[in-house]
Amino acid sequence: MLAVPGGWLLDRPMEIMGALSLMFGVLAMSWNFLYNWLFDLWDRRYRGMSKRRFAIRAVHAILFEAGLVIAGLFLIAWWLDMTFWDAFLLDVSLSAFFLVYAFCYNWAYDMVFPMRPLAG
Repeated sequence: MLAVPGGWLLDRPMEIMGALSLMFGVLAMSWNFLYNWLFDLWDRRYRGMSKRRFAIRAVHAILFEAGLVIAGLFLIAWWLDMTFWDAFLLDVSLSAFFLVYAFCYNWAYDMVFPMRPLAG
C-alpha cells in the first residue's frame, strides 16, 4: 500500500520505498504487540477489563499512533535521508490513514471477541 504511491509521490525508487514499507511493518507489529500488552495491563488494573466502548477505543488508537509516529519519525528520516520536519510531515500523513484503520480493526475485534469483566 505504501511502496508504489510513496515512490511516485516522493520520487524515490520502488525498492527503497518497499524496504521502508517492510521496516515500517515490522516496527508497527512490534509496537502493536508491546503497546497492546501494556494497554491490557493498564486496563486490567484500572478498569477491570470492562467493555471497551467508543471513547476508550478512540483513546487507544490515538495513543497507539502517537507512539508509532515518534518511532517512525526516526526511521523515515534515516532511511530517506530527510529532515526531521519532512519526515514528520510524511509520518503524520501515513498515520492519518493507519489511525482510522487501527480504530476500525480494534473495534471490530472487540465486537467479535468481547472482553468479559473480571469477577469481584
